[in-house]
Amino acid sequence: MKLWSGRFQKETDALVNDFNSSISFDARMYEEDITGSIAHATMLGECGIISPEDVNAIVNGLTELLADIKAGKVEFSADNEDIHMNVETLLTQRIGDAGKRLHTARSRNDQVAVDLRLYLRKEMAEIKEQILNLQRVILKQAKENQNTVMPGYTHLQRAQPITMAQHLLAYGSMLKRDVTRLEDCAERMNECPLGSGALAGTTHPINRLRTAELLGFSAPMANSLDGVSDRDYAVEFLSCMSILMMHLSRFAEEIILWCSWEFKYIELDDAYSTGSSIMPQKKNPDVAELVRGKTGRVYGALIGLLATMKSLPLAYNKDMQEDKEPVFDTIDTVKMCLPVFAAMIDTMKVLPENMRAAANRGFINATDCADYLAKRGMPFRDAYKITGQLVYRCTESGKTLEEMSLSELQEISPLFGPDVYDALSMETCVGQRCSYGGPSPSETTRQIELLQQFIDAHSEA
Repeated sequence: MKLWSGRFQKETDALVNDFNSSISFDARMYEEDITGSIAHATMLGECGIISPEDVNAIVNGLTELLADIKAGKVEFSADNEDIHMNVETLLTQRIGDAGKRLHTARSRNDQVAVDLRLYLRKEMAEIKEQILNLQRVILKQAKENQNTVMPGYTHLQRAQPITMAQHLLAYGSMLKRDVTRLEDCAERMNECPLGSGALAGTTHPINRLRTAELLGFSAPMANSLDGVSDRDYAVEFLSCMSILMMHLSRFAEEIILWCSWEFKYIELDDAYSTGSSIMPQKKNPDVAELVRGKTGRVYGALIGLLATMKSLPLAYNKDMQEDKEPVFDTIDTVKMCLPVFAAMIDTMKVLPENMRAAANRGFINATDCADYLAKRGMPFRDAYKITGQLVYRCTESGKTLEEMSLSELQEISPLFGPDVYDALSMETCVGQRCSYGGPSPSETTRQIELLQQFIDAHSEA
């Protein structure tokens, strides 16, 4: 018999029972449900709402039940719909009437709200550590490639010379924002809905400050309607994860390009590549491709929950049961992607010679040529035009800028001198780009230090 069956004269139809049940997915919140129930029972006892004997029986019973669940000795039932009713039913079977008093001054509405917040708080901390570990991998590769010259791109066209270190550190910067977004989300989420009841609080003299304190929340939620109907934190979490996956997907796309024969800037380790069933020469970047593909799955979770919540009146509606599956699936997806992606980056082999060869073609030092003339007094727009004429001549003759003779250069402008060749070398082009955030080794050293400081500051003590 269901715990809420008093008003009903007929058993729930089996189809409705299956349709209504959420135990198949919310069972993963069993520890959070028991933790919240222990805090609730403790508060009820302190407020004199239930007896000390009942509190002891409930707390001891829940503690033993938690141990048995972790040991695999407990089976949940779909007849009890969700994790909350399963736990209460199992507890009552073990300790009798005291178990029936646990739900005093509480509703499943505020119970599920606190469970999901507790669960997300734990998972977000783990995801944050995985992001920091990916940053550690990026840091290692950046340190090894501060002098690895490569083309920087705009519009996927070779644009200006940079280094592999700077390119990698750009992703390190993106991931910094992902970490702080998660931290911001966790801070906003850290209010306790327990005690909101079904929607209107309770007539019992409860102490919501105490349950918030026991569960590690900064405060109770200020409004009981908001306490049971708010899912902003779940939407915000999915948004944070969507942005994170966007960053991984962009990085994955470049890995896919870089390991192709058309680029061949890197080679992926055999352990993080796959082959073809028919083409024996193939070495496919499946890890990067799957990360790119799974990004759409996380986006779908965000849009799905937004669509679910967009028209719901206050307070709780059964639609909101649909919040957990997209959140859980996103957690599982992100926690699967981050470690394997980090391992792929950690083990990839950078091919500096190929990057340098690509940098030598495509006139990526053309801006440096214009800057050379501008530093000698020519207005930049005139220098830009003259350099464009030089590039045209080079394309016609099959030369690079640095292969033009001094006399050819001086035909275009007498401001060119013998020192132009040093100014146009890739080492100079990169080394002199020492403006804040640039690709010069001195600047990437500073960026590396900043990233290391960030990782240290945001890692768990």
